[in-house]
Amino acid sequence: MLAKYKKVGKVLSVSMVAVLSLSLLAACGKKEEATTETKDTSAVVATYEGGTITANEFDMEQRVMKFLYPEYAQMMDMDDFKEYLVKQEVAYEYLSGKASDAAKTEGAKTATEQFDKMKASVQADQWTEMLKAQNLTDQNIKDYMTRIMTVIKDKETGVTEDAIKAEFEKNKDQFTTASVRHVLINFTDPKTQKERKKEDALKLAKEVKAKLDGGADFAEIAKKYSEDTGSAENGGLYEDTPVASWVEAFKEAAKTLPLNKISDPVETEYGYHVMKVEKRTEADYAKLTAEQKETLKSQLAAAEIDTFMTSELDKIVKEVNLPKTDKAEEGTTEGTTEGTTGTGTEKGTEGEKTDAGTDTKTDQGTTGTEKDTTTGEGSDTSGK
Repeated sequence: MLAKYKKVGKVLSVSMVAVLSLSLLAACGKKEEATTETKDTSAVVATYEGGTITANEFDMEQRVMKFLYPEYAQMMDMDDFKEYLVKQEVAYEYLSGKASDAAKTEGAKTATEQFDKMKASVQADQWTEMLKAQNLTDQNIKDYMTRIMTVIKDKETGVTEDAIKAEFEKNKDQFTTASVRHVLINFTDPKTQKERKKEDALKLAKEVKAKLDGGADFAEIAKKYSEDTGSAENGGLYEDTPVASWVEAFKEAAKTLPLNKISDPVETEYGYHVMKVEKRTEADYAKLTAEQKETLKSQLAAAEIDTFMTSELDKIVKEVNLPKTDKAEEGTTEGTTEGTTGTGTEKGTEGEKTDAGTDTKTDQGTTGTEKDTTTGEGSDTSGK
């Protein structure tokens, strides 16, 4: 695996876990044209232990990638990124071929369920146009997802209950939720788009706190003063949101503040937040749902795939022979492609900062809309 795309690779291989929550992320697959009977006579672009990838198969791979990850399109002409993608394609084709029959059956079932949910979340005409733009069919996407889910299901078979518990302990924030009201004062004035001095932002935040300490209604103050476009109109409220979806300082405050107490201004990289935690549900392994445990199991399976990508993949690949594009590889720094979706759903998995956003979430406030300031991404979902 190419070092510069190592982090991107983790996003891709773990992505099908995200599909379980209706994100359109996915990893790499192959032979999406299996339903057609036309013989593929295109050149071989990669050879690996037990098989090959043809130019037509790799072209399909890239079109599916563009469908699911439109943000990757600009990278598709970069030679080293294409090499990375074809190696990922090899990995998932190789691993799915080694999977048990039970994993193949379960993978196909899960992929179909998630595909149906994914398609239902998009307007029919929009879905049709998206497929048409990349010359794809529903079956192409299903085949792609089936391959990934087959590998995930196969790797899940070795996951023990003790391993799931250990994963839970490492990721408690993923399952701890809180309902938080906040007022954000940005480091950038939203009206003038000019940078504010920290001391000026802090002064405004303290004025907001004084009003709240004096008995002012939090929701009304948030509507009037908060610069988080994702929550201001909702009275500054992000309800029952996983605390892991927020940037570190905001997350820690959400986890530790006494309930219903007005906080001092909390500084994040986006501004100052005056917060009030109205409800918090602590994570408890005994109370996890079957679906939540399944998510943890999938995360462990994805981690095993990541290990394969890092330590075994180069031993499997015998030759890569992709045509060179001779185009300048600009913008290939690690992380430029992280966290995308594919049908206009939430964009973000890991810290793509948008406007007055937050960390990996959205609007300017905490979790999830256009430009969060506590989570950092941007699709109006209140950070959930």
